[in-house]
Amino acid sequence: MESLVPERLVMHARQDVSKGAASPLMDLGQLRSHIRTLITLDETPAPFVSCYVDRVGGRNSLQPHPFDRRVQAIRKVLGRQELDDFDEAFGQLQHYLATDLRSTTRGVSLFVRAGTQPFFLGLQFQVPLPNRLSVSSTPDIFHLVELKDTYHRYMLLILTEESARILEVNLGAVTREAWTERPELRKRVGTMSTREHYQNHRRDRGTRFLKEKIEILEKIVAKGGHTHLILAGSPQVTGRIVACLPKTLQAMLVDVVPASARAQVADVVAATLSSFIEREQQESLDAVAELQSALRRGGLGTAGSAPTFEALRWGLADVLVIARAYESPPTVCCRQCGYVDTKESPPDRCPDCDSTELQSANLRELMVKLAEWQSIEVEVVEHSDVLMDLGGVGCLLRYVTPEPSQST
Repeated sequence: MESLVPERLVMHARQDVSKGAASPLMDLGQLRSHIRTLITLDETPAPFVSCYVDRVGGRNSLQPHPFDRRVQAIRKVLGRQELDDFDEAFGQLQHYLATDLRSTTRGVSLFVRAGTQPFFLGLQFQVPLPNRLSVSSTPDIFHLVELKDTYHRYMLLILTEESARILEVNLGAVTREAWTERPELRKRVGTMSTREHYQNHRRDRGTRFLKEKIEILEKIVAKGGHTHLILAGSPQVTGRIVACLPKTLQAMLVDVVPASARAQVADVVAATLSSFIEREQQESLDAVAELQSALRRGGLGTAGSAPTFEALRWGLADVLVIARAYESPPTVCCRQCGYVDTKESPPDRCPDCDSTELQSANLRELMVKLAEWQSIEVEVVEHSDVLMDLGGVGCLLRYVTPEPSQST
């Protein structure tokens, strides 16, 4: 059976370098493009520095907290040229964090390499990221993939008696105002002949107003391919519009959040974001339940480090389900053909191509990179005892085939 993914992706990939900082209001498509760039970078002798920073208290610098000890530990294990390249890359990180961060930024990810093929990418987000600094031959993308899964995007409809706004929220930030209307009905009240006339007009117009907004929302959602919707506004208005929603939008509805007409958009987004995260966590747990069910039936599922990697390598996976707490076992990878071994006593030579170019690797990174390369959905699970009992990782399969390892 021939592998369905490029073997060289495991430790080598084509060069596709971009420099410079990205827009702070990044949408999901841009993040996917950045991840694609990172997983298709060729290795070089220079170490690749990956850094994630949670800006607690608005901290802009890496030193002295939280990475001072981590930097000291890294410097002790680098060769002379690697150390020079690391110091240069780390200096670029410090400069960026000290000078280029925006006041609204809560999480930062940086990917830097010095040497003969330098690379720099700085990304800013309005949601937090864990503090992490790592050095490897390739970028560490797991936390970008986790962010993409947790915060991706949803449509937000904010409704009051007199206004409507339809916003697209990407990665915790409003990236597009798709539509807005603020009818000035009260200015025309004086032209009405009687209070009863005004009240009838207001009821009729209110019903028409809601129907118009639903029609506009349907068109925007269909055009953008959105799958999640949150309503916010006064309970009287949101209650009426929920009752009018067609089945397609009802299926997308995540939550209804109360909000006054005076509420700031940023506050409304923050309130809806917590609901969205809760829904995403539930969807991750649903994926674990589906995986468990598939394993019980002996059907379209596999679990554990080695079986999951093999399913990804051979193009059999449909959804990768991985615990946030998953820790990669000791792993070696063949630089020539991509063979991966997670046994406690790895071979001296690659059993597939007989190469002696074996090196240690991070299996978690290999799995998420293969998943991203194949555009496979990744569900990062915050906490699940069931998944941890299964080895912390598994995948739902597209179809059942003989075990790939039997043909190698």
